[in-house]
Amino acid sequence: MHTETKKIIQDSLDALFENETFLPDIPNRTQAFTSLSAILSTPNNIHKSFLRVPLDDESVVRIPAYRVQHNNALGPYKGGIRFHESVNEEEVVNLALLMTLKNALHQVPFGGGKGGIAINPHEYSAKELNAISRKYVRYFSDVIGPDKDIPAPDMGSGEREMDWMMAEYKLIHPGIAYLGSFTGKSVVNGGSLGRREATGKGVYFTFRYLLYDYVKANEELLSKSDNPFAKTTLEIYNRPLKMAVQGFGNVGSVAALEAYNCKLIQHKIVAVSDRNVTLFNEEGLNIPALVDFTKTNDGDLPSTEKQLLDAEVKAEIKDRNSLVTLPVDVLLLAAMENQIREDNMKDVKARIIIEGANAPTTTEADHYFNDKGVVIIPDILANAGGVIVSYFEWLQGRETQFYTEKEVYRLLIKKMKETMDMMLPQYYGDPFALRQNCFIHAVMRLSTVLYHQGKLY
Repeated sequence: MHTETKKIIQDSLDALFENETFLPDIPNRTQAFTSLSAILSTPNNIHKSFLRVPLDDESVVRIPAYRVQHNNALGPYKGGIRFHESVNEEEVVNLALLMTLKNALHQVPFGGGKGGIAINPHEYSAKELNAISRKYVRYFSDVIGPDKDIPAPDMGSGEREMDWMMAEYKLIHPGIAYLGSFTGKSVVNGGSLGRREATGKGVYFTFRYLLYDYVKANEELLSKSDNPFAKTTLEIYNRPLKMAVQGFGNVGSVAALEAYNCKLIQHKIVAVSDRNVTLFNEEGLNIPALVDFTKTNDGDLPSTEKQLLDAEVKAEIKDRNSLVTLPVDVLLLAAMENQIREDNMKDVKARIIIEGANAPTTTEADHYFNDKGVVIIPDILANAGGVIVSYFEWLQGRETQFYTEKEVYRLLIKKMKETMDMMLPQYYGDPFALRQNCFIHAVMRLSTVLYHQGKLY
């Protein structure tokens, strides 16, 4: 587990320990909090295997694969399966912990889990990816299932892989209910309308709700506050804003399209990036045209002048890593971990940072931005749309009754609004930053449940 994550959990526990109104009836407070620290900083189970997969050229490879189950106090383990060459045990453990806390914060009745396969999916054929997906299920079939551990898509995987995996689960477990074994499936295969777009829509909603709904409703109150974050939001509230979006996959492209179509905030997206390139246009990019281009080009943005011409997009081509330091007001991070670090944090110009990816900002950068009054909407709060709608999909599979897309989005926004309404007042009236407040609340809910389950002795 990342040292940074362990520290923020310990800081949350320390704050709760000092609050004597929290769990006042614990017989031995020191012992109980020592137990909580041990439970939350370690996963329940780490499952690791090497998938033996025959390739199209008749060679055979063994691919590292993981399924980490962090904690199931709140319900079955839940978390995506990442297809990426950087996948390793420490990363998957850390992401599983973050899923536990995310579900606790948003009061989704799941625990936290995560999976990973150490491949670059762009280097494999569809047939090979099918074999890899099925082998993953076969190797971990004993530890996953609708009431045990429910995987979903993550970086590098999508509804196609979930369809394959559910089909393999059904084959291995004949006669057992299978629709809830995986979420993020295609609609025709028992998936939920709106699941693919859910994370991106949720990410953008947190920004819109903060800068439009919340600030608008509390403008007078915030204007009297000495809180630096209140000053930042009021400073950029109701004026034209420039936004940059790092990552143009399922999360980034959907969030960018939401921003492009939103008329409540005066903003334009001047830059987007992916694994190959950054595109910049001071006057604003044609996001619908870029989305259309990626649909027929393996998910990639235009990276040459000819491709820009074909896409009918006006933009300057820049290095893919240049996006985070561009002169913008709002930075939406929807790519990888550790994108803003000690070596580049002082070059970041944005006053609001939205974390659509998991852990894109390091602890050092987080502290630096807090001191500067930069508003960060953290991953644990912003990117929960996927797991929330996965929960709706899981429910629909159990009931075999399916919601309309409109109903899915209504329920998603309702759930995320409830969490925002709970956290924002604490943020603006508390010495802790928003991320720490979210962690404290998540840890508080988990601690309460663990105490009542008798697991702190």
